[in-house]
Amino acid sequence: MGDLNLTDWVGRTERREDTIGPAFADALSATLDRSDPPARPGDPLPPVWHWMLFWDVRPLSQLGRDGHPQRGGFLPPVPLPRRMWAGSRLSFAAPLRIGDRVTRLSTIERVETKQGRSGPLVFVTVRHEVDGAGGGRVVDRHDIVYRDDPRPGEAAPAIPTGPATQPAFRRTVVPDPVMLFRYSALTFNGHRIHYDPGYAQGVEGYGGLVVHGPLLATLLLDLVRRWLPDREVVSFDFRALRPVIAGTAVHLLGAMEGNETALVWTELDDGGPTMTAQVGLAG
Repeated sequence: MGDLNLTDWVGRTERREDTIGPAFADALSATLDRSDPPARPGDPLPPVWHWMLFWDVRPLSQLGRDGHPQRGGFLPPVPLPRRMWAGSRLSFAAPLRIGDRVTRLSTIERVETKQGRSGPLVFVTVRHEVDGAGGGRVVDRHDIVYRDDPRPGEAAPAIPTGPATQPAFRRTVVPDPVMLFRYSALTFNGHRIHYDPGYAQGVEGYGGLVVHGPLLATLLLDLVRRWLPDREVVSFDFRALRPVIAGTAVHLLGAMEGNETALVWTELDDGGPTMTAQVGLAG
């Protein structure tokens, strides 16, 4: 990393405001292929749907090669080119609601450099505290990992081992480029790996367009909502294990661990998981 002291960014904060419009909820519901009634002011916003809010709107001249805003403002100026949402740990004290004016206070909690098998890695943890005017509150610790460009001839990572638990509920989806486009638009996510196949394959070395990690996480929580519609989600911890390429069948699987925790995960036809998560439940 040279002489750059990335840990100087620990403790930096950023504050943003937004309003939860019903059109956001209706559009994401349609993108998830749900049949929800039209959203109305006062309706609770489903968990993690706040990821559609607080757009980071920058001029095109202030974007990096990957379509993300250039680093060095709130986020540290990590020199590694590739970025991935590695996971999050969320708690939901009370639901945000449609029509609410909401604020988000973001704080850089951790910046850590490690040496991985394929080269250097930088992990950045950001704590987001989201509060709604109606009393809703979400705390979201978001883990970002930065890494180098792929090396020629670099071997593909081994397929991870899936949970030993037998799934009690499941659903299969095939995220296609249209779903990816809609989710990118709803979250104002300019990351080119989700819509530019030439960049995704030729620069970042993926096998095609990459399905958003938070979209997969949203689909997992949507699975829980479909299977347990009367339970309230109070926490959600997920970890991304490997990328999913658009057009691939993704099996959403889940099982209860006791009465208050659901284990959910995504799995491909090769039997290996791509994301694992735990959902804390009440009610």
